[in-house]
Amino acid sequence: MKIDKLKDLLDEFGANVKYEQDLKKKNWFNIGGKSKIFFKAETLKDLVSFLKKIDNREKIFILGAGSNTLITDKLFDGVVIKLSKNFNNISLLGEDIIIAGSAVFDKSLSDFAAENELSGFEFLSCIPGTIGGGIRMNAGCFGKEFKDILLSIQAIDNLGNVITIPSKDIKFDYRKTSLPDNLIFLSASFKGVKGELIEIKKEMEKLKAEKEKNQPSKIKTSGSTFKNPISQTEKKVWELIKDSVPLDVSFGDAHISNKHCNFFVNKGNASFEDMSKLIDFVSKKVLEKTGISLEKEIKILE
Repeated sequence: MKIDKLKDLLDEFGANVKYEQDLKKKNWFNIGGKSKIFFKAETLKDLVSFLKKIDNREKIFILGAGSNTLITDKLFDGVVIKLSKNFNNISLLGEDIIIAGSAVFDKSLSDFAAENELSGFEFLSCIPGTIGGGIRMNAGCFGKEFKDILLSIQAIDNLGNVITIPSKDIKFDYRKTSLPDNLIFLSASFKGVKGELIEIKKEMEKLKAEKEKNQPSKIKTSGSTFKNPISQTEKKVWELIKDSVPLDVSFGDAHISNKHCNFFVNKGNASFEDMSKLIDFVSKKVLEKTGISLEKEIKILE
């Protein structure tokens, strides 16, 4: 749909709709161009209304923390939706169930669970994303995944229909689920196990120390680039990369982290093309050396 027509159609949303919005500062790679439309959804009512106005005539991408997203330098010909702090609420239901909005950071959910002496959420303290993104990819670390604590999700489709899906109706796999791509997650319920605060905190500190020891932080990176090919080899993907690729390779300012070679880094002003070339180069070299075809864990918006 042309911009002029969209501006008329979306006029009621005022400043919450922006056109040709810069996305570079909205992701951890610090890479990217602009989105044709950028919509900040203040409330569920606004989100439903916006989706009904768009009526599935534009590509839609939901941007959470931007912690695992690589964005094109070109204009994204579609809509990027960002959920406001009104989707950032956490509450306790009974003794062991937590309701969290999809814009809640994983670490915030972990901290809330600890404060309420609920165990099972410790691993979330090491995942730098939001609940919505974590559900989408069944995120996990240190042997735990979202599927282990998820009870149900509330979501909305591209046409504005709100639905609830229990976790028993979702098929979970390694870093993916059976949930349709057109769903926007609104909130989720999680079940924990009552525990001792001191033990929960101790476990969180242990996991944090392990992460800091082995993974880069405070740099322009989007976490794990590739999934571990668990059905093809017992080796971790970082081992395959280390054995197959010269680790000092770079394309522009796109480099491989010297702390963890499945983390790629923007060391200055890397472009989308630079990072894409590095990803393709590593994938090609691993395939040539091992015969294993790597699958990307990061999401690419182009």
